[in-house]
Amino acid sequence: MFAIVRTGGKQYRVAAGDKIAVEKLAGEAGDTITLGDVLLAGEGETIADAAKVTVSAEIIAQAKSDKIVVFKKRRRHNYRRKAGHRQMMTLLRITDVGAGAKKPAAKKAAPAKEADAAPAEETKAAAKKPAAKKAPAKKAPAKKAAPKAADKK
Repeated sequence: MFAIVRTGGKQYRVAAGDKIAVEKLAGEAGDTITLGDVLLAGEGETIADAAKVTVSAEIIAQAKSDKIVVFKKRRRHNYRRKAGHRQMMTLLRITDVGAGAKKPAAKKAAPAKEADAAPAEETKAAAKKPAAKKAPAKKAPAKKAAPKAADKK
């Protein structure tokens, strides 16, 4: 089964066992992540419902891609600038392209305990107190203009 996923503003065609390099994703080597934005999925000539497909991947490494040289030049102005850039990327191994929607269930809010409620009330009361007012800054006295010298002609 294959899927087309979008991550980092780019689209990738993936199948189980593929290795791809994508824009940097959060996580460390060995972590398992789920690529959630599945655009298309199918097997052979048949197309499956992309909303029900999940793509699981394992992070192989966090690395830098090849260096890109940026060279700017303006003719006849003695202007040349050379700079380099290496974009951070994540190497992924696609472990599973499955048809089962494995979305995490929404967690219900647990009822607040009395011990937890007391500190929350204290912080609300502290937030309602107005901040101490600072005295306004004093202005410097205005300087008087020096008398003008009389023009002699």
